[in-house]
Formats: sequence, C-alpha cells, structure tokens
Amino acid sequence: RQGFFEVAHQGTLFLDEIGEMPLSTQAKVLRVLESGEFSPLGSSEIRRVDVRLIAATNRDLERAVREGTFRQDLYYRLNAVRIHLPPLRERPEDIPVLVEYFAARICERLGITFEGIAPEALELLQRYPWPGNVRELRNVVETLLTLERGAYITAEMVQRYLQRAAPGESGEAVPVERAIVAVGRARNEPALPAAFDTTLLY
Repeated sequence: RQGFFEVAHQGTLFLDEIGEMPLSTQAKVLRVLESGEFSPLGSSEIRRVDVRLIAATNRDLERAVREGTFRQDLYYRLNAVRIHLPPLRERPEDIPVLVEYFAARICERLGITFEGIAPEALELLQRYPWPGNVRELRNVVETLLTLERGAYITAEMVQRYLQRAAPGESGEAVPVERAIVAVGRARNEPALPAAFDTTLLY
C-alpha cells in the first residue's frame, strides 16, 4: 500500500493539524523534506519523492517549539511561506459568501433546492462571534438546510439553531483561528505556493 507522500509524488500534500503530530512522526516528515527520500514501512528500500507540502494548524507553533513539543528544525523548514487566516468573527463580510457556498454544496448532496436567506438572518449570522470558526458556520448551515429542507431561511430560524449550537461542549478549547504554516517542498528547492483549493483552509 502506498503512503501519502508516495501518492502525492509530483503533486501537493496537505497536512491538517500538523501541530498535533508526534515528535517521532515529525522526524520522518523532516527527513522527507530535507532529502526527498523515505523508506516504506517495514522495508529498507529508499524511495525518492518530489512533493509540495502545505500544512495547517490552530496551535502556536513557536510556543510549541519553546515547550519542546514541536521540532524547531521542522518548524523553520516548513515556514517558508506563511498565510495567517483571521478568525471568522474578524471577517463577518465573508459570511454571506460562505453561506452561499456551503448551501450550494449541501443542497447538491441532499438533492434539495435552497430558497435563499433573509437579510435579517444574514445579519444575525454576521453578529454571532463564531467560537467554532468556519466549521461551526458550516455545521449551522447544514443543520438549517437539512431540517428545514432548503426552505427560505428567516431570522427566527437562525436564532433558534444558533441557540442549539453548543461549541466546546467537550470542554476542549475551540480553535479561533487557522494558519497555513507550511509551504515546503520535499527537496532542497525554494518553496513557492501553487494554486490550491482555499476550502482546505476551513
């Protein structure tokens, strides 16, 4: 069975939540980035790959480096191009576009028609602080469309479903921002970001 790097050869590999990666795995990723080489699990064979790596995290990696939970050499090797994505609460102007985007995809999957959303409903969504960030917005839109079967979304509906939303029930901190911290290449070449689907950032 091929691994992720091998499958992504001459393409792009996206690693989400790289800040949660164990130190032992970080060492293996660093080796691939530095040399472009890896050994398949259970084999001594050396294989070469050419992969552009994009990674995202909600964690403060500089702090993780200081605390010894993230390798400093990997951090600097990854951090060739950095893109900071502010939390949703700081960019409410994006909410109408995101609602339309999520609604189109959800309705296509469910086989229903989206009849639209009232301006007052959008205003409520834009005023909400979104502690769960874009993922929480997507969840609210999906819940609204699924239970209301694509009906015209009113402010009353939004208020009802926002009250039901309970991000962070598990007691864990809910991420409020994301950052692409890695646009590296699995060879000793300069790293330049290729065009990629920005929905990966959400």
